[in-house]
Amino acid sequence: MFTEVVFLVASLTAPEEVGTTPQSMLWLLPLAAAIAAVYKATKLPKITAGNFLRETAVLFGSLTLFVIATALVLHVAAWLISG
Repeated sequence: MFTEVVFLVASLTAPEEVGTTPQSMLWLLPLAAAIAAVYKATKLPKITAGNFLRETAVLFGSLTLFVIATALVLHVAAWLISG
């Protein structure tokens, strides 16, 4: 049991290697879901299951669309500058 804990703690000492491929943008999804859930859990005055899930889904979609739109704008800007 102790060796498993040591290996788990040791794995947290090095940063996760995330590439620069378009597939690396998929790391955005669990991060945005966690941010949306924690933010809505702290900001909603009364938490019910339906209301919480709806508000979290809206914030998750907003975060995801904003990041994708920003990535597209930066991609176009880089293409115009370098092309």
